[in-house]
Amino acid sequence: MQSNTQIYGIRAVLEAINAEQPINKIFLQKGLGGELFKELETAIRKNGLSCSYVPIEKLNRLTKNNHQGAVANISPVPFHSFESLVEQVLEKDKAPFFLLLDQVSDVRNFGAIIRTAECCGVDGIIVPKSGAAPITDDTVKTSAGAAFKIPIAKVDHLKDAIFYLQSSDIKIIAATEKSQTAIYGINFNQPCAIVMGAEDKGISPSILNLVDYKAKLPLLGEIGSLNVSVACGVFLYEVVRQRIG
Repeated sequence: MQSNTQIYGIRAVLEAINAEQPINKIFLQKGLGGELFKELETAIRKNGLSCSYVPIEKLNRLTKNNHQGAVANISPVPFHSFESLVEQVLEKDKAPFFLLLDQVSDVRNFGAIIRTAECCGVDGIIVPKSGAAPITDDTVKTSAGAAFKIPIAKVDHLKDAIFYLQSSDIKIIAATEKSQTAIYGINFNQPCAIVMGAEDKGISPSILNLVDYKAKLPLLGEIGSLNVSVACGVFLYEVVRQRIG
């Protein structure tokens, strides 16, 4: 299994961005300046990359090398172009089946979701560039290697991805308890994309306002919610059940 690669040094991180490396997260030293550092900040903003400003002590813990105030973590898995992925799927002789993750932030939940999605024949997973769980060694391990087998695309904003999918006649279905419709009342035989929300907050209201359908899982016990990876598995397998039935 590939390892999570670390790049350090202002120029090295800048070159990684320009080379479109699959960057998970960038850490920059607080209070740093200079022309090259500002160029790096501009590139980070332009590419919508996840970035945190931290004390130098944090950077010293991340690497024992001369970091010059910049450290980046590179994903062990390459990301796909969202629009190209959608176009490739539309050319297939089957109903498209996508999964969108709205701020799912736990790497092990992400890995478990990737594993189930691959087993269910999901055509691609779409996540936002900011706020989503990174793909780390733990993600890959929890996915049992599925992270190398299913296309994963990062987008600037999930809203734009939803608009694009809807323009391709793909119905967007939100998994949310804020619905009167149970999952079993939705037709998953049509081209569709399922949206799963964050572990603590669920799907953001702005995303819920855009979807075509909302569906909930019946909960018969006293606990009010399921773990997101478990709930995702139930939703994905209902699609499988309908499509092979």
